[in-house]
Amino acid sequence: MKYMMTYDMMESMRNTNQWLGSTARAFASYPAMAMTANPFMDWLGAWGEVTERAFSRMVVKPDWNIPVQTIADGTDHIVHVETVLEKPFGNLIHFNVGGRAPLKRRVLLVAPMSGHYATLVKKTVISLLPDCEVYVTDWHNARDIPVSAGKFDIEDSTLYLVDFMKKLGSDLHVIAVCQPAPLTLAAVAYLAAEDPNAQPRSMTLIGGPIDPDANPTAVTDFGRSVTMGQLEQSMIQRVGFKYKGVGRQVYPGLLQLSSFISMNGELHAKAFRDQIIATAKGEASEHDKHNQFYDEYLAVMDMPAEFYLSTVERVFKNRDIARNAFVVDGKKVDIGAITTVAVKVVEGEKDDISAPGQCLAALALMTGLPDSKKASHLEPGAGHYGIFAGAKWRRNIRPLVLAFIDANSGDEASVKKPAPAPQKVDTGPVDKVGKNETQTAPKNVTEMRPKTGTK
Repeated sequence: MKYMMTYDMMESMRNTNQWLGSTARAFASYPAMAMTANPFMDWLGAWGEVTERAFSRMVVKPDWNIPVQTIADGTDHIVHVETVLEKPFGNLIHFNVGGRAPLKRRVLLVAPMSGHYATLVKKTVISLLPDCEVYVTDWHNARDIPVSAGKFDIEDSTLYLVDFMKKLGSDLHVIAVCQPAPLTLAAVAYLAAEDPNAQPRSMTLIGGPIDPDANPTAVTDFGRSVTMGQLEQSMIQRVGFKYKGVGRQVYPGLLQLSSFISMNGELHAKAFRDQIIATAKGEASEHDKHNQFYDEYLAVMDMPAEFYLSTVERVFKNRDIARNAFVVDGKKVDIGAITTVAVKVVEGEKDDISAPGQCLAALALMTGLPDSKKASHLEPGAGHYGIFAGAKWRRNIRPLVLAFIDANSGDEASVKKPAPAPQKVDTGPVDKVGKNETQTAPKNVTEMRPKTGTK
């Protein structure tokens, strides 16, 4: 499948479906079609509208669209997205609240490179902005990167994170969401050995596969069931003639999207069927829940082939991070070298992507870090998305993360404390972080986590 022809064939199919939807919508909108009562035209127009929107947004990067921020004096300020450091495969961006004095808390939010744009963490950014200066890793779509820019694998990604942290300085708190958690851990360990003064003050790892075998899911089972040769032959294609990255080997976003949808095919089919019915009845709207979700979910990006393949091979199959055997640029990264960076692990009880225990394994790897600087939190009833966005993140997890940041900021007295959570959640033996204390992690990190099945 590593041919530009197959890539262009997928794009042609997407384009054709978009055209069919647009044509159906336009045909049903002719005034002559309203001369007689014909419900079929209403259904045809509704199908066309939903279909056109679905296929058109697959190739468009969503806008951040951060709402206006109201500061302490009651005035509203527009949020500007500024580029702090520009690199071929991803930029470091800053959400600058115009007219607001810089806040004490400085947070680097490491967004996933797993098929969706960094805008996947938009709700996380919005929730943190009132209390933090927020920086985000904004990864680029591989189809738009010329072949002349070279390769990009997990070692390059780790070094990108190292450069971003050096750029922002040590007065920084890092939050890694899902897929980049292992590489963020490796980047901090790399800094611990090469440039200790550039290490952040704290690191929060949210639902990442530090040790995929700690609690296997459908994702880890898939990684073990196929060979690297099978993956390369079935998943990797070359970017077609339409984009700047023509000829670059990638894991196409459209192919990834088909995998995402197939995991919950019946659920997605029902969602689109219900949206067509709502559109035909005139009950749908531009920014209803369906469109808000699928505008982001269907917007996919191509991953560099070497990044995807090296992630599967070294993180999931060989478990380089879990075995503390990861090598970056010819240098072995010793996670035990982390001795000063406070680390917090957040997991969701019903996470079927990175199940409980996978991310918690990070605490056992940091043998040089005192137990007083380790903390963990298991959110009851939360799935994968819910631990960094949605109500459970806003009400329960976010206040705990901000409290953890303040407890390890080095200057708590000058930091505005976050508002307490609206409701107290019983988290069992985890996460009781106050101003001067953190919860010690259990010695055996795979204990105290229930085994969960997959959906």
